[in-house]
Amino acid sequence: MRIPANLVACAFAVSMVTTPVFALERPRLVLQITVDQRRGDLVKRELDRMGHGGFRYLLDKGVVYIDAHHAHANTETIVGHATLATGAYPSAHGMIGNVWYDRKLGRLVYNIEDPDYPILSADAGVDQSGEIDPTQRVAKSDGRSPKAILTSTFSDEMAIHYGPKSKIFAVSVKDRGAVSMGGHAGKAFWFSKKAGKFITSKFYYEKIPYWVAKWNARRLPFAYAGTSWELLLDRSSYRNADLDDQPYETNLPGFGRVFPHPYGPADGKLFTTLVTTSPAGDELTVSFAKALLEAKNLGQDDVPDYLSVSLSSTDYVGHLFGPSSLESEDQILRLDRTIADLLGFVDEHVGLDKTLIVLSADHGAADPPGYLNMLGIPATYINPGAWNTVPGLVRIAKRFGLEDKKLISSYFHPYIYLNREAIKEAGVSQGDVEAAVAEEVMKLPGVGFAVASSALATGAYPDLPLIRSVLRNHNPARSGDVFVVFEPHSFINDFDGLTVAAHHGSPWNYDTFVPLIFAGHKLEARTVARRVHTVDLAPTLAALLGTKPPSGSAGKPLLEVIESARD
Repeated sequence: MRIPANLVACAFAVSMVTTPVFALERPRLVLQITVDQRRGDLVKRELDRMGHGGFRYLLDKGVVYIDAHHAHANTETIVGHATLATGAYPSAHGMIGNVWYDRKLGRLVYNIEDPDYPILSADAGVDQSGEIDPTQRVAKSDGRSPKAILTSTFSDEMAIHYGPKSKIFAVSVKDRGAVSMGGHAGKAFWFSKKAGKFITSKFYYEKIPYWVAKWNARRLPFAYAGTSWELLLDRSSYRNADLDDQPYETNLPGFGRVFPHPYGPADGKLFTTLVTTSPAGDELTVSFAKALLEAKNLGQDDVPDYLSVSLSSTDYVGHLFGPSSLESEDQILRLDRTIADLLGFVDEHVGLDKTLIVLSADHGAADPPGYLNMLGIPATYINPGAWNTVPGLVRIAKRFGLEDKKLISSYFHPYIYLNREAIKEAGVSQGDVEAAVAEEVMKLPGVGFAVASSALATGAYPDLPLIRSVLRNHNPARSGDVFVVFEPHSFINDFDGLTVAAHHGSPWNYDTFVPLIFAGHKLEARTVARRVHTVDLAPTLAALLGTKPPSGSAGKPLLEVIESARD
């Protein structure tokens, strides 16, 4: 019997992916580095002043994808981290935003909060007085776990495939940056701004491990007390030297808008916040990761281990000053040295030839309107908090008998949450109200698109790229009532009372474009220009390690990496 040509082609394609899994020597360590808010074009912008052990090593020695994007519409921290970890879209892994409205609890919830698993450090409980991240302030409990992540992660699949001898750890300043990557089977550690130490929760341990207590006892964060964030190089060498004091930059009390940025005394209200809102946050994260790697003997046997290091400071600095600020320029130069320090340590203790490295980002970032306006590019800020008083929405409320009620309960990007209880009491259709609100919101300045969740559920919209990205973000149990997409270069700058310079969270290229680099483990260097997506990262690691893809994975193994490893 003649085998159809298309089946032969399919079989050949499958063999191209699966054969290297059995031919390759397995890495002893998978090191996944995630740089929070690192837009794809910014990886090389400061390369001329970087050394050879950090970004330059990855770019020169790795498989580099120069057109990698997140394919979902809400480009926020937990959404991107979970996508990198699972290879799934938010619609499947469930992390549709840093917060969402839990209709059973009747309130907004923080993505990984879990009262069943309190943190283990007595002095690191809930205290948001010095917290500048409004999503954190939504949490009603200090408990944290990955239970809200609905699919498996790549690290989970390593644990399933290799068993308990495969050691799996994740570290970050941000709790969501660690918990998401550690998955359900690994261990996660993050930084407590209240206590000035790395912590974990009862989901992972019954008590703080000795080596963690030992690192915390060194009180390394407090070594920055009384010092300042200074420029690494001579000011004249910086491209953004003349942009050090801009009116759109955030002026945190005591930190200021110009170099040097003082950290203040150790007992200052914002001290640990300021430390993490600078290159020091990444330095501390890598210091802790090195202690973890050594204490747990990662990469020391033939059973592969996993270490995720999520570096958060780029995000904080970008929000406060913008990605094209002098602060961001200095931050990335310092981050290059910090990554070089990490890779050098891994090389010494494991060997880079035995370590599979992958670097990406949870999202990109937009430049502030003030910066864009200087270049003649139209850009503006939007205030959704005032939408309830917009005449058109007032008319909609009256039309549905809701004139005495608050039509919009809240807006938490990118979702409008309607007053469902009032809509139900009025006896009108939830879908009709959603559709009317979406239509009216699209008339507002700065809004490019708004779509009713009920319409997404019925497939009432045409199959267009923007619609697909919104659909990938839609989870019926968690998504809000109307998804809002702002026009390009239109942003929110109010973080619950704190005015920030720059934001992210859109489906536009400046937010979706991220680096994607695979290196180490004897990979042959190459640059790839075709468009790929971040959902491809986890299945590529799965193919290289011989595990099955994560349960909700929608991506495909990247053949250039597979072929590079095979060669």
